[in-house]
Amino acid sequence: MKRLISLVCLLLIFASCQEKKSQTSSDTFYLSLSAEPPTLNPFTSTDTASQTIHAYVFETLLSRNPDTYDWEPSLAEKWEVSADKKVFTFTIREGVKWSDGKPLTVEDVKYSFDAIFDPELNTAHLRPYYESIEKVEIVDARTVRFYAKDNYFKNFDSIATLTVTPKHYYTDASRKKDHNKVLIGTGPYDIEKYEKGKRIVFVRKEWWGDKANAKKEWAFKRIVMRFIAEENVTLESLKKGDLDFLGLRPEQFVKKTDGPEWGTKLIKVQTTNKSPKGYTFIGWNNDHPIFKDKKVRRALNMLYNRPLAMEKFEFNLSDYATSPSVPSSDFNSPNIQQIKFDPQGALKILNSLGWKDTDGDGVLDRMINGKKVKFSFTLLEPLGDFIKYLTIYKEDAKKVGVEIEIKQIEWNSFIKLLDERKFDAVRLAWGAGDGDPDYKQIWHSNSIANAGSNFIGYRNAEVDKLIDQSRLIYDRPQRIKAFQKMSEIIASEDPYLFLFAGKSTLYAHTARVQKEKDTHTYTIGQSFWTLKP
Repeated sequence: MKRLISLVCLLLIFASCQEKKSQTSSDTFYLSLSAEPPTLNPFTSTDTASQTIHAYVFETLLSRNPDTYDWEPSLAEKWEVSADKKVFTFTIREGVKWSDGKPLTVEDVKYSFDAIFDPELNTAHLRPYYESIEKVEIVDARTVRFYAKDNYFKNFDSIATLTVTPKHYYTDASRKKDHNKVLIGTGPYDIEKYEKGKRIVFVRKEWWGDKANAKKEWAFKRIVMRFIAEENVTLESLKKGDLDFLGLRPEQFVKKTDGPEWGTKLIKVQTTNKSPKGYTFIGWNNDHPIFKDKKVRRALNMLYNRPLAMEKFEFNLSDYATSPSVPSSDFNSPNIQQIKFDPQGALKILNSLGWKDTDGDGVLDRMINGKKVKFSFTLLEPLGDFIKYLTIYKEDAKKVGVEIEIKQIEWNSFIKLLDERKFDAVRLAWGAGDGDPDYKQIWHSNSIANAGSNFIGYRNAEVDKLIDQSRLIYDRPQRIKAFQKMSEIIASEDPYLFLFAGKSTLYAHTARVQKEKDTHTYTIGQSFWTLKP
């Protein structure tokens, strides 16, 4: 769902494991993530890496069918919605236990909601999706009821996908020091071992779903997930058989997956499905003296050669991103045009705003608040493999007198700078969400404070108003119109330099992976895969 539209830096779930396989390797699925999560705490984590890990351990009240997208039972075995869509009643499944052996209760469900509004927890990224829920009531030992105070269109979806957490663990003051690194869940896997900076090992446990879930998911007895940032390392690990699955970038798919082993020992897949797609971007600190003016931001957008980057790095396997709604989304506005690469046009705009090279050093400058300021800034990048996308930008910008320093920074430090708003510009990506967007988390001015997801400090009163209004529109076609209008306003102000959006799904796996098909309708369906003996 959209509340999981976490901060990402193209955190593809790469498969990798450089260790030698043990005697039980035939039962073990090898993966890795391109960054280690700053925290595993389900309330405060905002990145895709942590949520990928959570998916093995935690569960929600309901789940989505991978082919129909219909709601299906999970921790709740049945549910009811009142006629006015303001009361939601869930019956919790019997016999479910936490990994420490304690039973799941309705108290856990209520706590999981209440904790989102705990002032001591940094949960600003979650609150927009639950602020319309007035209260949660325990009806009896198996029944919990949610009451909404308005008709926010995602009330049911937000409740259905509430991550249910153990009250007894997260309210135990003596265990507080463990909350960032130890997970206790109801899902199919426990964390057997967590080696900071290296890997996480998941072990399959006795799971309620084995009896109640006829889909027969999660056959792997163990999953080994290492933190490997370099794409080339993960690809080489796949070739050596030290991993089982690798999400591919377009350049890897086109240029680095040739050879006699491909099609025999290694299988690469290009497929399409209806899963929502994310996008990459450069975000400007809108409170920075240079970037406050939207005309400056437009000029900076005109300095990025998107067609060249598409040709050299994306190989036309991606879409151009032009707004918060990606081209494959129903919410994308056809009225938004891609910004053309036009260095001289950008320079003309900057000159008109007083940015000129007055001292002949090749860098534009102007007076701001009585001081001479050079048009020079630092662009933070968390992934080394993306530096090349920024290098072409730096070179073209330099030709017109804009000086860019590209600085690669470790992920945890990167997140800290975002939360503290201590940056000029950043290159990042947003995850896909659930295909039915709500812009409040990222674009509403209320999401700036308390380390909210509007970390660039974008403010527009009309956008705020449209967001507030659209949240109460149940009719999807009408909501699409509202979101298209919002997208048009946001795109016109260039708070981001929108780069590329996903289109095809590209991945590779070893021949020992067994699957019925390359993809389901809404996911590739990795939870249904098995391994050959």
